[in-house]
Amino acid sequence: MKYGRLKDLREDNDLLQKHVAEVLNIAERTYSHYETGQRNISVEALITLAKFYNTSIDYLVGLTNEKRPYPRVK
Repeated sequence: MKYGRLKDLREDNDLLQKHVAEVLNIAERTYSHYETGQRNISVEALITLAKFYNTSIDYLVGLTNEKRPYPRVK
């Protein structure tokens, strides 16, 4: 699966891959592979990115066009 929205969100926020990789505590190359679909992204990483970008996992993976996140569980 290709995660094009990861790249779009990163660029919209004027971030480099190395910045997002630091948020995820992974290598920049690993993150690059997430964006291109060469590597599957873990649920934990998707949760972190959804929180970081204030959106939903559904938006990140292309299941919805609604960027606004769902109400969070406390």
